[in-house]
Amino acid sequence: MKLFNNVFSGKKVLVTGNTGFKGSWLTLWLLKMEAEVYGFSNGIPTSPSNFEASGIKDKITYFDIDITILENVINIIDIVRPDFIFHLAAQAIVQDSFRDPQNTILTNVMGTCNILEALRRLSFKCIAIMVTSDKCYDNKEWVWGYKETDLLGGKDPYSASKGAAELICKTYSDSFFRGLDSKVKIATARAGNVIGGGDWAKYRIIPDAVRAWSKGHELVIRSPKSTRPWQHVLEPLSGYLLLGQKLFENENLCGESFNFGPKHENNYTVEQLLIEMAGYWSDVKWRIENNQSMKNEAGLLKLNCDKAMHLLNWLPNLSFQETIQLVSEWYKSFYEKPQESMFDTTMNQIDFYIHIANKQKLLWTI
Repeated sequence: MKLFNNVFSGKKVLVTGNTGFKGSWLTLWLLKMEAEVYGFSNGIPTSPSNFEASGIKDKITYFDIDITILENVINIIDIVRPDFIFHLAAQAIVQDSFRDPQNTILTNVMGTCNILEALRRLSFKCIAIMVTSDKCYDNKEWVWGYKETDLLGGKDPYSASKGAAELICKTYSDSFFRGLDSKVKIATARAGNVIGGGDWAKYRIIPDAVRAWSKGHELVIRSPKSTRPWQHVLEPLSGYLLLGQKLFENENLCGESFNFGPKHENNYTVEQLLIEMAGYWSDVKWRIENNQSMKNEAGLLKLNCDKAMHLLNWLPNLSFQETIQLVSEWYKSFYEKPQESMFDTTMNQIDFYIHIANKQKLLWTI
């Protein structure tokens, strides 16, 4: 099966934030496609982590650097000379952005700027997918999906940092990467409510649930009726990879932004999510507790993905039930067989996802 027109096979691909949740899954998918994968991060953000559980460090060339230092970024890109960069390095926790807004802005804004500044100096061709967040939009709490042309903003430091990163990407694209003679092509990708095995970040419902349930503890939840458009981590990653392919093949997409979200019917409440997950665990329980110390996050926020569907021929792949099945089975495997590597489990789930996409005749599988 030829995935993404084989554009990643044999290519040098640099993943920033590769020790994180999405970065680790992307790294493994690239390895499956026989890419030569490099990664850099400022340490490992959680313990446990998919990066460690799947033994990724032994399978790639990894650099431990601080993205907020420009010289670090320039040096690594000069060493690697990548054909593709997927930029995912970020401070990704909304609640942490309230506690330390300066670090969030430094990492998410100046870290992105440092990647772009390093790209501006390149003497060789490179494709860069700059990953931000659905929270880059100025959230009006309306019921329809945000389009790429909607206003950027953010009432919390994390959201503001992602909106700012988008603006900086547009500035660099318009100023330095336009035209047929540019060696660099970039695009930005926006996604949110991403779930999947190997996520142990703070203040997220599924990591909180599996940490509690694996020990037989009661889960404490804050907002059982909050509705989210849940999507498995492989859904946006398929979009990022397809965007990389299309950017490689079509310079007219340089500077564009794309939303990647789940099927419309994948909007479920936190309580419905837990009920679906509970079928994979024994003796689970939860209770509702209003934690006044927690800052309020944005409520309803969903994406309109028509642009990705029209220009990239991208479509989401999984039902809500399939998503929860993959998530639950990954964590069950981890907690029931802690001495075993999760590499095979993760790779098998990628194969499962590709198989479903191929049955649906999604173009990136043909």
